[in-house]
Amino acid sequence: MERNLKNVLVISFGFLLLFTAYGGLQSLQSSLHSEEGLGVASLSVVYAALILSSMFLPPILIKKLGCKWTITGSMCCYIAFSLGNFYASWYTLIPTSVILGLGGAPLWSAKCTYLTIAGNSYAEKAGKNGKDIINQYFGVFFLIFQSSGIWGNLISSLIFSQASNKATIDETPSKQNAKGLYQVQLSPADLIAEISEENLACCGAYDCMTDTTNTTGSAEPSNSLIYTLLGIYTASGVLAVLLIVIFLDQIKSDQAETEKEVLETPSFCSTFLATFQHLKDKRQCLLIPLTMYSGFEQGFLSGDYTKTYVTCALGIHYVGYVMICFSSVNSLCSLLFGKISQFTGRKLLFALGLYGILFEKHKEAAFANYRLWESFGFVIAFGYSTKLQVYIKLYILLSVLVLSMVTYGAVEYLEAKSSPGTPTATKKENVGPLTEETDM
Repeated sequence: MERNLKNVLVISFGFLLLFTAYGGLQSLQSSLHSEEGLGVASLSVVYAALILSSMFLPPILIKKLGCKWTITGSMCCYIAFSLGNFYASWYTLIPTSVILGLGGAPLWSAKCTYLTIAGNSYAEKAGKNGKDIINQYFGVFFLIFQSSGIWGNLISSLIFSQASNKATIDETPSKQNAKGLYQVQLSPADLIAEISEENLACCGAYDCMTDTTNTTGSAEPSNSLIYTLLGIYTASGVLAVLLIVIFLDQIKSDQAETEKEVLETPSFCSTFLATFQHLKDKRQCLLIPLTMYSGFEQGFLSGDYTKTYVTCALGIHYVGYVMICFSSVNSLCSLLFGKISQFTGRKLLFALGLYGILFEKHKEAAFANYRLWESFGFVIAFGYSTKLQVYIKLYILLSVLVLSMVTYGAVEYLEAKSSPGTPTATKKENVGPLTEETDM
């Protein structure tokens, strides 16, 4: 147990270090690289590459390299993205975004495979239920991993706040320093107060769609501060790789057979076909708007909200603090709504676990559709990010949300009509076109 727990902790802290860097960097892309929409374009490319990656790369890489080295190689893809930000241009960010997207799916698949095999292996030796041990391992992982959003954004805010505490103003020659400039210390509140109404008019819903809106809130961070931040993020990624390489145990020979079984069943072709065959199920089609809304909403948050509402009006140093609030409240609400759902039921609370409940017999195909349509939502949201004003994007979000609520209501209606009190997915005759049992 101690050895397995050690491996779980190694993976958990490895992901913590890696996504402390990537999460913080993702929140800043639209603000740091606003010229011609380079930042949001890079994020769009990431999720487009992720769609392609999830279709064929994970089983191939894990089968050839094993879980440990697949995790290691995939982490290096994230480091490449950090390095691309040092000299941000279309020729550096777009290729490294493709690399990151291709490495994303194998990284998560290898992690899940490793924890599943480790949990089953320990359960078999200890005579315990495999699902219980696996759930414990994943619980430990997400407990540690979820805090990455706090640390990554905290680092960026602390570094960029150094620029916000200094303002360069013109003074008389007698008060000028050697460079002809006079430095004074101002608090963030003083800086915000200096923003003109004209500048504020270019922030928020009716943004002016110009590259200058990202620096109205405070002094633009210097290149040295940006390089310092990128250096910390890159070092965090390198530490994650070293942690995995040095401390994560390889899957043993007896466990390797289980690993091959996990990867070979089902085959890529069967999974790929099952993903699209599952669209014959009306309930799956009706859930597409809700799934895509998840991508739209997250894309708006990291691509538009941080730039036009936070960076524009308050300053780039506030992006981290705002995202920390978002991550903290998100985690607290997840815990709170989980408790509330015991009393209200799922009809009053939209939750991702909806897919596992509705499609109990075809979870792989259902979750593959979830990943596919959510990623499409990301790509579309980032794709039109630089073409439309924010108020139009808000109307799009509201429209998709209303449509999602209507189609979700239709799903619940079909569930209740099909089998009152019993989930449809538990009855083979009501599952839909995929009525045969498959190894998913």
